[in-house]
Amino acid sequence: MCRSIKRLREGAIPAGQAEIHEAAVQYVRKVSGFSRPARHNEAAFDTAVAEVSAATARLLDTLEIRGAR
Repeated sequence: MCRSIKRLREGAIPAGQAEIHEAAVQYVRKVSGFSRPARHNEAAFDTAVAEVSAATARLLDTLEIRGAR
């Protein structure tokens, strides 16, 4: 879908919260079609970013990376 979204895990080292948040913003921008939401859409946009960030953090926290130290 979006080739410019960067990988958030290198080996056993997951990305930090700032990187996760920025990736979530980029994803929501791409899906919504808005680079900046109008004032009446800000709450929906911010909620989506928070939910994507949380889901991404959970995913990275629960992945089992074999061979990692």
